[in-house]
Amino acid sequence: MKLYIWRHPKPLAANGICLGQTDMGVHPRKLKRLANQIERFVRLHKLPKVIWVSPLQRSLKVGELLAQRGFKCQVAADLIELDFGVWDGQSWSDIPKQAIDEWCADFAHSAPYHGESVAQLFTRVEGQIESWLKACSIEDKDESVLAVGHAGWINAAKMLAAREGVPQVAADWPRPIGYRQKTALLLSAVAL
Repeated sequence: MKLYIWRHPKPLAANGICLGQTDMGVHPRKLKRLANQIERFVRLHKLPKVIWVSPLQRSLKVGELLAQRGFKCQVAADLIELDFGVWDGQSWSDIPKQAIDEWCADFAHSAPYHGESVAQLFTRVEGQIESWLKACSIEDKDESVLAVGHAGWINAAKMLAAREGVPQVAADWPRPIGYRQKTALLLSAVAL
């Protein structure tokens, strides 16, 4: 199965913010640009007009725009970004360095922010991938899934597709892809 997943457009006022599941809005013009990008890609590659989105408006609103253009929009709660708990929506500069150091010391399993650990994110991403594989003809390399997601989710999916384990140290976490950028992954059954 091929997964084509675009990172959502840049939210309003997101600079310097620990942004996980905080539901920040996006300028309508940026939403429309991504919808146009996806629509052109689908037309060019003759792909099915089905888009998967997370329930956060920075992803969902792209799906809603595409639905107005004849796409089927599917909302998947498991596509949502990492839950940063009490850190979510705060400025990174307001989060105590000691708490960030504690997280980095056990990057895979720690969640000093009282949210979801990186290992839990990987389990959730794996579950969504398995769900898509079951819905497709399992292991059919010609099946395509289109989605609009979040940087952390996309990084986890890339690492799973590459058969890499959950990163144990923060330095092993890849840089996020840019806003509105597409990632193409060839997926098969994954295991943590």
